[in-house]
Amino acid sequence: MSKNISAVKKNQISLRNKYRNKSYKSAIKTLTKKYILSLDDNKSHDHMLQLSVIYKKIDKAVSKGILHKNNGSRKKSILAKAMKNFISQNV
Repeated sequence: MSKNISAVKKNQISLRNKYRNKSYKSAIKTLTKKYILSLDDNKSHDHMLQLSVIYKKIDKAVSKGILHKNNGSRKKSILAKAMKNFISQNV
């Protein structure tokens, strides 16, 4: 371990950011899995509400720099495609 004060502080900051980023990414993954399962189960009817919550979480992660802009867009595209397939199967 370094005795340099700035190195110690930098390490503390990187650990803090690591845990914050992990919580955002974990929440996005959890919400996405629940959303996909709810589409498969066909029990829940508030799909658009769930989708907007996930979109908001992804957009916030992109704005904070946790996810890259293209990665966030890709995640949202996958969710939109899943919704489109769900609607086309039920019509």
